[in-house]
Amino acid sequence: MPHITDTPPPDVAQDIATLTDALDAQIPPRLPDNILVATWNIRAFGNLTRKWASEDGDSPRRDLHSALAIGRILERFDVVAVQEVKANLRALRDVLKLLGDRWSFALTDVTYGDAGNGERLAYLFNTERVQLSGLACELVVPEDLETPYSTPANAFQRQFVRTPYAVSFRAGRHTFVLVTLHVIFGDRGADRQDELTAIAKWLRGWAEQEDDYGHNLICLGDFNIDRMGDPQFTAFTSTGLTPAPAHEGLPRTVFDKPNETDPTSFFDQIAWFRTVSGKPYLTLDYRTGGNFDFRGLVLSHLTNQQLSWRISDHFPLWVEFGR
Repeated sequence: MPHITDTPPPDVAQDIATLTDALDAQIPPRLPDNILVATWNIRAFGNLTRKWASEDGDSPRRDLHSALAIGRILERFDVVAVQEVKANLRALRDVLKLLGDRWSFALTDVTYGDAGNGERLAYLFNTERVQLSGLACELVVPEDLETPYSTPANAFQRQFVRTPYAVSFRAGRHTFVLVTLHVIFGDRGADRQDELTAIAKWLRGWAEQEDDYGHNLICLGDFNIDRMGDPQFTAFTSTGLTPAPAHEGLPRTVFDKPNETDPTSFFDQIAWFRTVSGKPYLTLDYRTGGNFDFRGLVLSHLTNQQLSWRISDHFPLWVEFGR
């Protein structure tokens, strides 16, 4: 049985070389004074078929070729929030073997139930660039509906469907807290609005607390926002969360049209508070950001639907901060 750390077949190696060239051109290099933070919903990131090319009848269709491509993308960043990690960790473990000993991870347990979709939230991070700084928690909403985090009674059954996951990291003299989440999609946009409002209120309340974990609070993940300016986006930004400016208008999924100025989804976001109580809140220096569209670069013979099950239906979204 082949392994992900084996020398890949020539056609796979050529595919990965093409992907690598595009990554070199589009993702900023690691520098002593920067931090590269990303979020990526990797579709059903669970089991793996340990073949270089999966075949009809194989389940899942994600194979070593696909996992190698995922690993080569992930390794370009210092810390990545990953959504849709499943109970089965085979694909994650293979990718971590590829990344090597300098990489580590932190993740939640599985969220059970139909709405939870058997998912985990995870962070993968390069320990030569960032280190854990002590905080790791899930965001739990108080049951008292008179708190500033409340929404109408039973709007989300008092807790988030998939509990947001917060972890603090240190890079040089800077500490930052990442909060990742995957908002329930529901049958219509309004189904997400209450949860997005509650999340925005919760984060604002946390940001206003004067404690050691309050600075550089960055929210990232899949918020299932349809469009900039829609009611879900308004709910998300209602308490001052500011999305990365460079992400405006960027496609988020493989089903969006390349280079369109009004993509059909605005699901994934990286956002922070610019000020809290009138004071500058983000001490990291925001530089730029982008997505990484892997269509046509790897497994180019597949349809977008097929590609979504090998790599993902979402693109990685990233930002560069100075430190």
